[in-house]
Amino acid sequence: MGKKDASATGLPVDQYRKQIGKQDYKKTKSVLKATRLKAEAKKNSSGFRDAFLVIAAILLFVLCVYAFFYLNLSTEINLDVDMD
Repeated sequence: MGKKDASATGLPVDQYRKQIGKQDYKKTKSVLKATRLKAEAKKNSSGFRDAFLVIAAILLFVLCVYAFFYLNLSTEINLDVDMD
C-alpha cells in the first residue's frame, strides 16, 4: 500500500483537520495576529460581563424581597379600628 492509499482510508476528522490547516497557511500573518488579538480581547472582557450579571442578580433578589414584604404589609387588615 502506498502513502496515498493509506491517507485515503484515514478518519474524516483527520481529513478535516488537514483541510483547516491548509486554510490557515493561506492567511497572512497580520490576519492571524488580528484574529488572535480579537479572541484574547473577547476572553478578557468577559470579566466585566460577569461582574455586571452578579450585580444585576443581587439587585433582582433585593427587589423581590422588597416586593414580597411590601405586598404582605400593605394588605394587612388593621383589627384595632372599629368599623361602625
